[in-house]
Amino acid sequence: MGRSVFAAVATAALCVYGAGAARAEPRAVLQGEVGDDLRDRIERAMGDTDRPPQNRFQLRRQAREAAEDAIAVLRSEGYYAYGVDAGLTEGESPQAYVEVEPGPRFLFADPDIAWTGEAPNPETQTAARQAMQIEPGAPGRAAEVVAAEGRILAAVQRAGYADVSADTREVIVDHEDDTVRPTFRIAAGDLVRLDGIDLDTEGRTNPAWLERLKPWEPGAVYAPDSIAELERRLLDTGVYDSVTVALAPADALTEEGYRPVIVGLADREPRTIELGASYSTSEGFGLDARWTRYNVLGRADTLAVVGRLSEMDSRLGADLTLPHWRRPAQTFHADADIYRTKTDAYEETGVGVAADVRRRYGANSFVTVGTSLDFSKTDEKDARSLSALGRELVTAAVFGAVSLDRSNDPLDPTQGWRVDGRFEPTYIVGDESLPYLEVSTQGTAYLPLDEQARTVIAGRLRVGSLVGGKLDEVPASRRFYAGGGGSVRGYAYQAVGPRLADDTPQGGLSLLEVSLEARRQITDRWGVVAFVDAGSVGEDQIPTGDNLSVGIGVGVRYDLGFGPIRADVAFPLDTDKRDAGVQIYLSIGQAF
Repeated sequence: MGRSVFAAVATAALCVYGAGAARAEPRAVLQGEVGDDLRDRIERAMGDTDRPPQNRFQLRRQAREAAEDAIAVLRSEGYYAYGVDAGLTEGESPQAYVEVEPGPRFLFADPDIAWTGEAPNPETQTAARQAMQIEPGAPGRAAEVVAAEGRILAAVQRAGYADVSADTREVIVDHEDDTVRPTFRIAAGDLVRLDGIDLDTEGRTNPAWLERLKPWEPGAVYAPDSIAELERRLLDTGVYDSVTVALAPADALTEEGYRPVIVGLADREPRTIELGASYSTSEGFGLDARWTRYNVLGRADTLAVVGRLSEMDSRLGADLTLPHWRRPAQTFHADADIYRTKTDAYEETGVGVAADVRRRYGANSFVTVGTSLDFSKTDEKDARSLSALGRELVTAAVFGAVSLDRSNDPLDPTQGWRVDGRFEPTYIVGDESLPYLEVSTQGTAYLPLDEQARTVIAGRLRVGSLVGGKLDEVPASRRFYAGGGGSVRGYAYQAVGPRLADDTPQGGLSLLEVSLEARRQITDRWGVVAFVDAGSVGEDQIPTGDNLSVGIGVGVRYDLGFGPIRADVAFPLDTDKRDAGVQIYLSIGQAF
């Protein structure tokens, strides 16, 4: 008797027949010479019961049901010459048992494909055979037969036979030589060539714009990936409640013999209003509002009016987004706003306009180029005399940015990495003209420590430099600063880095930030975090990490379903800083 059988019998012996034990027991004891792996599968299939039978009739029925489950497992694993017997043990407290003799394991032999109707072209026939992936001599599992048929159908469909289907397959189980011989009966249908798009919608989408969005030319051979790509392009716009993309029926051919693709679109609500809030002990409260109008131009566009009110940063503006602008996977974005920023280092009031074009490569990689123009008035302090220094500035910039995202979630990543880089030549006109180059890059990585990713180590590194400018020439509003919820937690906003004689943050020409978090999921909703942040702001153009300020802390996370709410408590380790001994941050999404 094997160890698992002995355990089952010992457990059953503790219960009195007909007493109705409250805990679960095996439905039947498995007997017979069965390998460990097969035994485990059969015992899991037979399962447990927490309501023991009250009489022998119920017990025999339980034994028969367990035997049927055992037979199903044996056949699925390629044991077709099995022997299975079900019965009751002797004694005052009988137990159901199933005795199994697996017999020889049947092996695959001579797998074949029989084409019903007209066979596809030779290349497709070869692809179908390769996709079958049934090796003669391999165990004749039933699941392998079903999976092979699915792979065959997928291979034929990828070759352009959109209407391929499977007829009843023939599987011969030969008890003379212990083999399983599957023959797949496949109806390929006709090779399909694609036409244009038939739009099915009561919404505002322009058919001409949609036609330019398709990833194929009329007459191209059908490919499931092309249909899926069109569906993804439409879903990526975010302006539709539902998107369906399907091939027209086989009888809906054009004069050229092509088949249209039917696109069904259901517009989302034309307007939305979004409200948001944030809080930190150093930056105070922030309120955000956004009014959005969708598909005004009939090309999945988004027009929004946005506003923010906070102690440090208040602004009102509008922005326009045109997805798939001029070509698929390319987005045009333009915005204009008036703003007022008030920090310990400076005050700035101005108006700005900006525009950029973002090109997507793959699922989550982007290249962006753009330009901006700002007219602003900045009040800051002269570094030498500490007197008020007012500047009226015109700032023009062009930029290029690259973003690679190989993480598994935008708001709560548990594995993968991200890299962002930005290159921004800038020209400032004021009392004097100043050209310089801003370069910055940031990388983050996420390492799960268990299969369920309940414990994750996350790291962040950010580096920046202003090349070509002197510290006293670059306006305070354009320098690097560190400290705060998205930077070095434990310190107030702009608190990390050099200061003037009166303790006003001076900012710098270079930046270095490092963060490390240990994230632990406690329940499906709640999680905890321990973190260390460090950063420095330098007066030189090359970041060196001198005078590094370090903060430590803990936080909690509550999963809203789409992302977590985070609450962090952080403590500064740099006692020279004139900040509070603790900082609190509340927001949505992980810190990085």
